[in-house]
Amino acid sequence: MRTALDQLAHLHLLRPSGPGSEGLRPVDPGVSLSALHARQSASLTRHQKQLEEAKESIAALAAEYGGARREFLPEVAECLDGIDAVRDRLEELAESTKEECLSFVIGGAQRPEDMSAAKGPDQLALERGVSVRSIYQDSLRNDAATTGYVRWLSALGSETRTVPVLPMRMIIVDRKVAVVPLEPGNPLKGALVLHSPGAVMALVMLFEEVWRNGTPWGVPLPKDHRGLGPQERELLRLLAAGSTDEVAARHLAISVRTVRRLAADLMTRLNAHSRFEAGVLATREGWV
Repeated sequence: MRTALDQLAHLHLLRPSGPGSEGLRPVDPGVSLSALHARQSASLTRHQKQLEEAKESIAALAAEYGGARREFLPEVAECLDGIDAVRDRLEELAESTKEECLSFVIGGAQRPEDMSAAKGPDQLALERGVSVRSIYQDSLRNDAATTGYVRWLSALGSETRTVPVLPMRMIIVDRKVAVVPLEPGNPLKGALVLHSPGAVMALVMLFEEVWRNGTPWGVPLPKDHRGLGPQERELLRLLAAGSTDEVAARHLAISVRTVRRLAADLMTRLNAHSRFEAGVLATREGWV
């Protein structure tokens, strides 16, 4: 009984009989429920106002975050800090790609997590009819996991070529947006998203030039009349420039051990007694 009376009083269907009285009297439901409806409407209005204020706060926060992420003029470039911001932006670009995606993929063996993350967006883009062209380094041909991934992409319609050396990692979307690293040697640092037509076109021209000189996937690396492959010619150029084994290995995306093996073979063929002499003789003989 007490619980029922409390509920009726809460709904303003019961009121005290008079000042100082402990008795209760019923209230006309039409009057009481109208007042209840008015109070609920006022409460909803307050909640709606709070929601609008929250929405404005979120918009202000997003604008502040966007300003921090895009330090440059948005029509020119965006600055992305850290690998997470780069991955988020690449996902956005992958979903918005309409016609073409061009990319430089540096290194030999690609990390399994990177290939796994790119697999879904790559497949969706190819199924939408997007033209996907990628240039890898020749050293990828020695890694089973990476070659398997490239073979899978090729079966879906992607085109791939390889070259001995690439300047940096790069992605160009629809010839309108280009993504390049803030520091070519440190992809974890972040990236620049370029929107400037002049800058993007220059990178497109760079891509097309490297593409013309690349070896199509599925075709053996060509050798010249001296029996030199692209990787060996590039190593000779590095030796002639006085590069260390570590520097040469980093440029060619191969191990230091492989560099030393290739260098020893080249020195034998040139009858050279040192790396530097091999570079000089190779230049003199027209090998580089």
